[in-house]
Amino acid sequence: MNTLVLLAVGLLGQAVTPQPGPSHPVPPQARTPDGFASIGEAVAAAAPHDTVRIAAGVYAEPTVVIDRPLTLLAEPGAILTGEGERGLIEIRADSVTVAGFTLRDTGLAFTDDRAAILVEESRFCEVRDNTLERTFFGIYLANSGDCTVRGNRLEATGDRETRSGNGIHLWYSTRIRIEDNEIVGHRDGIYFEFVEDSEVMGNRSTGNARYGLHFMFSDRSSYDRNTFADNGAGVAVMYTRDVSMRENDFRGSRGSAAFGLLLKDITDSEITGNRFLDNSVAIHAEGANRVRIEGNEFVENGWAVKVMANSEDSSFSGNNFVRNSFDIATNSRRTYSEFEGNFWDRYRGYDRDGDGVGDVPYHPVRLFSLVVSQNEPALVLQRSPLVFLLDLAEQALPMLTPENLVDPRPVLDPFDTPWRPS
Repeated sequence: MNTLVLLAVGLLGQAVTPQPGPSHPVPPQARTPDGFASIGEAVAAAAPHDTVRIAAGVYAEPTVVIDRPLTLLAEPGAILTGEGERGLIEIRADSVTVAGFTLRDTGLAFTDDRAAILVEESRFCEVRDNTLERTFFGIYLANSGDCTVRGNRLEATGDRETRSGNGIHLWYSTRIRIEDNEIVGHRDGIYFEFVEDSEVMGNRSTGNARYGLHFMFSDRSSYDRNTFADNGAGVAVMYTRDVSMRENDFRGSRGSAAFGLLLKDITDSEITGNRFLDNSVAIHAEGANRVRIEGNEFVENGWAVKVMANSEDSSFSGNNFVRNSFDIATNSRRTYSEFEGNFWDRYRGYDRDGDGVGDVPYHPVRLFSLVVSQNEPALVLQRSPLVFLLDLAEQALPMLTPENLVDPRPVLDPFDTPWRPS
């Protein structure tokens, strides 16, 4: 493999201010080293707060370690390869920016968390506008804070969980912003564990072997306007509190253990303005307490919502339930969550006073859904006259479906949502 001439020459006329976070003192002039045989040599020779520019070419060299504040900018066509044997860049200092690279071929690693970019114990770092190809872990942040990961494309070829790392992986970090990235073909597209006060915005996480987004023990974080499509098991939110999920698109998660969104032991959170389309189960809520689910679209799912009896004091309001095989399912004769003021396309009540609210309460749990939960092959009877008669009889005289799982104020027209404009 040919290692090409490396660095562009130049003297920067102004200070570099790393982002995000507050400004940092920088020398009045920052210099760009040149004439080095490798990226690693140039980085080692650079002074704090220098900007190192990498010319186009293919670079195969030992892992580049950045141990001082630095901006590493790659020109178009600059490719750093691990030749299937190593990680590529390690950031071990504050106020580091890495941008513009094509990073490829880390190879698989089962004894270490090998990544294209490893960020460890760093603050005010920025990783942006890079292309990652055939990596194990893509971008891995550990014990870091006040960093931004923006505008990167990460594409791996992992077809099995055991042979794949995560695309963007965060562990024990705080105030991280993950924005406008595209992640394809990893184990989990985005993974959070013990992460706080962070944001995930405008990302596309698709075609990953397990979850598009998987986070645990990660409080006070928000997930807005992301697309999670065609992932193996959808999105999982576990053991977390104070989480906001707004205007995301959850679609195409199909399979016996697949969910658009799995909620497990989540507290004091909100799920608003999202679309759940063509999932086996749109939302599975287990131990979801004091969660507000409002203004969402549930369209053409197998089950729109499965809410377990151990989910308490959560509310479902202002949602549209359209063309789902089953709208609601539960595992108990009672529910401890509230459904009120939703649109149900199966509702056949009337509105005598013309206020847009049905005069007859709606029971969204079908008797046939209880039959299917005990015997899945019964799904072949879904469109049969027998099932229609079963559901009709149960609505007229409820005996087996949960008596208090009822929407007392169903609306007759669907709500305007980000996915259904007025």
